[in-house]
Amino acid sequence: MTPEFVVGFARDTIQVVLLVSAPLLGFGLAIGLLISIFQSVTQIQEMTLTFVPKIVVVMLALLLFLPWMMRVMLDFTRGILENFPLYVR
Repeated sequence: MTPEFVVGFARDTIQVVLLVSAPLLGFGLAIGLLISIFQSVTQIQEMTLTFVPKIVVVMLALLLFLPWMMRVMLDFTRGILENFPLYVR
């Protein structure tokens, strides 16, 4: 294993992690921003108003994107396992 291989492998791993987590983080960010604007306009400063909708939206996004997320993770894992003999050398 060369240093270039290890760096490339780490880069691919971080890329998959960011790709898989991006939809959930994006939806959480968007709903958080909308709730913050709503709270600023109405001057309601209730903590549960920010917490509960974010959880609901992230769970819905998880249900929506889970098949795609699993496919990306399985493809990455399959690639690792198929090329494992090459990695051991």
